Amino acid sequence: MFSFKKISAVMCAGALALSLGACSSSKETTGSNSGKKEENTGYPTKAITVVAPSGAGGGWDLTARSFTKVLSETKLVKQPMTVENKPGGGGAVFMAEYATQQAENNDMLFVSSPPIIINNLKKEGNSPYGYKNTTPLAQLTKDYGAIVVKKDSKFKDLQSVLDEVKKNPSKLTFAGGSAPGSMDHLISILPAYKYGVDPTKIKYVSYDGGGEAITALLGGNADVIGTDASSVKEFLKAGKVRVLAITASERLGGDFKDVPTAKEQGVDAEFTIWRGIFGPEKMSKEASTYWEKTIDKLVQSPEWKQEVETQGWELEYKNSSDFKKFLGEQDKQVQQLLTALGMQK
Repeated sequence: MFSFKKISAVMCAGALALSLGACSSSKETTGSNSGKKEENTGYPTKAITVVAPSGAGGGWDLTARSFTKVLSETKLVKQPMTVENKPGGGGAVFMAEYATQQAENNDMLFVSSPPIIINNLKKEGNSPYGYKNTTPLAQLTKDYGAIVVKKDSKFKDLQSVLDEVKKNPSKLTFAGGSAPGSMDHLISILPAYKYGVDPTKIKYVSYDGGGEAITALLGGNADVIGTDASSVKEFLKAGKVRVLAITASERLGGDFKDVPTAKEQGVDAEFTIWRGIFGPEKMSKEASTYWEKTIDKLVQSPEWKQEVETQGWELEYKNSSDFKKFLGEQDKQVQQLLTALGMQK
């Protein structure tokens, strides 16, 4: 039988260290959306859009906003930077638009994570486009899964939820910010699977982004959500939710210091989430080199390190070439995982 230990191996990102080339300041950009030459500056000459392919409030959205905020505040990027939310299909809707209509748009980047691989390989609701239709620029952080209920829920710990699900797998409604077979789905069902429950019997409802999933939880439309820990941090601090378990190997610090890991509670469920920045498939050499150099400066800055700590993430960083190699390895591992689950394309 397939072991869900592969899940954390599939999703876990290694350390991200971006190797950077020099940015040419004397040539004009070659992308179709590049602007006019600016003396001693070159690319970029236009405002930069960073897309979060989900609704507001989830991990992609928070990453995109932190990324643009620190780049602007530190003046590493002098052009205006904006974040645009484009939800739909757990990122698949935007990916189709980006790959077919924005393939040369140097001024539009986006944030993604394991779903860019999963959506391309899974059977249901798959996308014909994946990371090979992009220019991977950098992995920035890692996060962990969280099993979450409302603050006034009758469930006080992970085992109480799992005992209920074991008696009747379809009694509780689990929810997440991405489609069946995706990251939030895997986070939701992993502890139950490890507890001896058939994961195919669990009722899972998908929403467009972690923010919508939390809204469903708070509104009583879901009993439990599986999501990334960082996206529930503010709700935890505000006393609106109770986090029953974190899928890290060790207990986290800060606002999560009192939240036990699933492993602490006798359930061997670990799940690591990486997040990275991508550009278009036909990004110009000047633009890709610019971002390699700029992101390298970003991740070394004290402002970014503080932002990562504030958001409850962990800094993990690979350069563009290492990130591409890693994604290739992950592609093979996800294919094996989905095949074992009977969910492959």
